[in-house]
Amino acid sequence: MVDHALARSFESIGEDYDLYRPGFPSAAAEIIVPEVVGRALDLGAGTGKFTRLLLRRADRVIAVEPSVPMLTVLRANLPSVEAVAGTAENISVEEASVDVVTVAQAFHWFDREPACAEIARVLVPGGALGLIWNRANPACAWDMACQRIAHPAVDATDATVESAAEELPGFEFVRHDEVAWTEWISREHYVQRWSTVSSFLAADQPRRSAMRAAIDDVLDTSPETRGRTDFELDHVTEVFVYRRV
Repeated sequence: MVDHALARSFESIGEDYDLYRPGFPSAAAEIIVPEVVGRALDLGAGTGKFTRLLLRRADRVIAVEPSVPMLTVLRANLPSVEAVAGTAENISVEEASVDVVTVAQAFHWFDREPACAEIARVLVPGGALGLIWNRANPACAWDMACQRIAHPAVDATDATVESAAEELPGFEFVRHDEVAWTEWISREHYVQRWSTVSSFLAADQPRRSAMRAAIDDVLDTSPETRGRTDFELDHVTEVFVYRRV
């Protein structure tokens, strides 16, 4: 069941999301689009974190995003991309007009049945759908501890990824890959990143302050981060590829 209140929490942010959220490894785009295609559509594109990787994989790139603040940032950062306001359940693109659709860090917010029907509608026959998520690397204990603070009710390793764990209506499962990568990040940047996640955005101020204090405590006491202003942060990017049937 989609939590629409949490999903709408992103509608008010744009610049902070673009500044603090991590990008994605280029290998993820190469898995989904191994050869250059004519048209690619990034759905739920946000500020274009993944969209930019498609610029070398397609002759024409379209980004669809419902948040006006995020679209504003995307248009400023990626002027060559055709940025369109829309949702996964109502994509303002003509039928059978794109070769590949990508969804990075967003598919779990969609209403699955209508979204899959819309994605299938805009894809050419046999077109590819790629679902992408960054998640915490279980080997990074301090980040996992912070994940549990921000998302106490879910397993940080697969809470959102599980929405792609089974075959989707109208699509044939092709492959699943995990790409491990490391980001060098400042403590300030890491802490600010948490202010852009749904649980922080939807919480009241006392709850936000409590989560922030708990995260600071983890960073103050973990051997890998204690007393440091910069540190390495390990990620795993999950990539699921489907084919329109």
